[in-house]
Amino acid sequence: MSYIFIELCIAAVIAYLIGSIPTGYLIVKAKTGKDIRTVGSGSTGATNVKRVLGKNYFFLVMFLDALKGAAPVILAQIFATRGVSIGLIPVVAAIAVIIGHSKSVFLQFKGGKSVASGVGTIIALNWIAGLIIAAVWGVVTYTTKYVSVGSITALVLSPFVMYFLHAPIAYVAYCALGAIYIVYLHRENIKRLINGNENKVR
Repeated sequence: MSYIFIELCIAAVIAYLIGSIPTGYLIVKAKTGKDIRTVGSGSTGATNVKRVLGKNYFFLVMFLDALKGAAPVILAQIFATRGVSIGLIPVVAAIAVIIGHSKSVFLQFKGGKSVASGVGTIIALNWIAGLIIAAVWGVVTYTTKYVSVGSITALVLSPFVMYFLHAPIAYVAYCALGAIYIVYLHRENIKRLINGNENKVR
């Protein structure tokens, strides 16, 4: 039991630090010298980066954040020797990485909304579920022209997708908790959607 606890702690710390790497912040800073936290929504995520650097960097940051989400989970799956049968250690890594992305230790515990990194964790846990969630995000975002609507819809559906794919219950629970957390991070977007002044994708 103590050995599993040590593995859980190591996985959580490493995943949190990887998740904390502020990719959007670093890219905007390198390209323009600006602090992305002072622009638009103040988020370090791909949508806010797009406001500064355009759509090419939107996709670049989204890819890097998804990779950042997937990497710690894959590492946990490779190196964990116990608890992996129920997905415990990879799930702990997944939780830590999305917290790291949204509460980065390198940015005074600020960050993005963990959508791309969250989808990255889901792809690493179950690639079929991850691709379905990514497709839902793309279709809903394209149809509604709201990134926030696509993000919320995709993540809210994620535990149901995991369940119907007969994934371990730990994966289903993670997706449910992750969806609640990411919806919470989008609370200002939800207010703007209700008030009719949320920014659309251009």
